[in-house]
Amino acid sequence: MRLRTTSAAILALTTLLTLPGCANSPSATPGPSSRAATRQKNTTSDAKPSEPLSSAVLRERLLDESDLGEGYTRKPETTPGRDDVTVTGCPALEQLGVDAAAGESLDFPRRAKAAFTYAGGSGSEVSEELYSDTEAKLSQGTGRIFDTMTSCPSYQVVAGSTPVDVAIQEMSAPQLGDEQWSLQMTYTVGGRTIVVQQTAIRTGTTVVLVAGSPGLVDAHVGKALAKARSTE
Repeated sequence: MRLRTTSAAILALTTLLTLPGCANSPSATPGPSSRAATRQKNTTSDAKPSEPLSSAVLRERLLDESDLGEGYTRKPETTPGRDDVTVTGCPALEQLGVDAAAGESLDFPRRAKAAFTYAGGSGSEVSEELYSDTEAKLSQGTGRIFDTMTSCPSYQVVAGSTPVDVAIQEMSAPQLGDEQWSLQMTYTVGGRTIVVQQTAIRTGTTVVLVAGSPGLVDAHVGKALAKARSTE
């Protein structure tokens, strides 16, 4: 399964490579949860459609500024991926795809995405991606990618000619939907650090992936799931 770089991961890399000072902010501080659980599966059954949703329907279910609240601005869509990123120190990621090292989105045919900046802190961003496929494909594909990304606790990404150290931490995911995955990626270069959290929730034939500053992800993943399921 091929991976694509998320807007949150690109933000982390480009911010580290361009800002003169430390990129840490209160919203980029890991929360108190420490129970490692990249994959959890609930036994409860939710009402859900039996067929995958179209990309057009997924776009209608994305969060917007009115859902997020004051201080958020939607970013224009950018071309996904980078062709100047290489990874060393993690054979599993090298085999899955070079871009995986930068923090990835999923590669399902039905998808929609949006990214927002938040005025409450330097480098604060939250992005949402929605995917739809059969339940089995979503479960297997999402689990495989999260398992691969957490298979190496640390490795190095070279973006252009600049080396970036990356550390992966498995995180406890909120008990929502049918399956949950969560991790944090810490990017460090020249003593500067950015933390990006990724939390994915599968509900039936839809996966909701929210990424960005940990505080913002925790604050909005429930909203994203509720809107994704609003007409089910």
